[in-house]
Amino acid sequence: MAGRRRESGLKRAHFAEPGTAALLLLPQLGILLLFFFIPSIRALAQSFLLSDPFGTTVQFVWFDNFAALFRSPEYRDSIWVTVWFTLAQSALTLAIAGVLAFATDRVIRLRSAYKMVLLLPYAIAPAIAGILWAFLFNPAVGPIAHALHAVGIPWNPNLNATDALVLVTLAATWKHICYDYIFLVAALLAMPQSLLEAAAVDGAGPLRRFFLIAMPMIGPTIFFLVVMNFVYGFFDTFAIIDAVTRGGPAGATNILVYKVYQDGFVNLDLGSSAAQSVILMLSALLLTLLQFRYVERKVNYDV
Repeated sequence: MAGRRRESGLKRAHFAEPGTAALLLLPQLGILLLFFFIPSIRALAQSFLLSDPFGTTVQFVWFDNFAALFRSPEYRDSIWVTVWFTLAQSALTLAIAGVLAFATDRVIRLRSAYKMVLLLPYAIAPAIAGILWAFLFNPAVGPIAHALHAVGIPWNPNLNATDALVLVTLAATWKHICYDYIFLVAALLAMPQSLLEAAAVDGAGPLRRFFLIAMPMIGPTIFFLVVMNFVYGFFDTFAIIDAVTRGGPAGATNILVYKVYQDGFVNLDLGSSAAQSVILMLSALLLTLLQFRYVERKVNYDV
């Protein structure tokens, strides 16, 4: 009985032949091998090499590629741009998605339409989303840019570095809000509604109920989304940057993942590009471990 209680909620799978489980895992393992492990090993090896664009001359240079990166002012600027962009995008995405998810229960009429509109951006390809935002905020033909000019804001992301960084941050946030929204709505639906109703009876307003009751109970979901938002900011915003600003103006939006592409496929500096990809992967891994080490301590899984 004790063993059954420990395994409550778990589902066992039994296979007649031992090799069946391995055969079922082979497709996923093959994808990981071809698209993750082999490219990672190849990038690690390339980061210690110096070669011409056509690969005819290859020289082993140890850590020279890494040393040259940290001596480069452009690379250090790219690091700071990536940090600010990721922090701003993560905070905005989680905050807006949290408000929209909490407001879902307060929408009585057309609730299905409300959810559908919020989920539409997730169905749009990142490159298309980037082109859409680039058009809306284009200083020459964009309707939102014209509205900003009309109220006296000299908006021009083609020349102003701050405007360009704000634009790509908003575009990346808009594209990712629906991802956070789905998880937050699911977490709020799984929460005992009697607690919120009791707080409402006691006179607590919507904001007070959200911050003092809902947020502590959905802490594990929020922590998961914080980690995923950081991963998204580091790796999955390439298409938006490429479609909106191409890293400009003057490198103001040249985040690390886009700089890897620029140096490797445009400038054909394969060694430097490989070294950057290794640093980017290690940085993302380190940030994730730090979040699990220090942020997860404040997450209560027993609520």
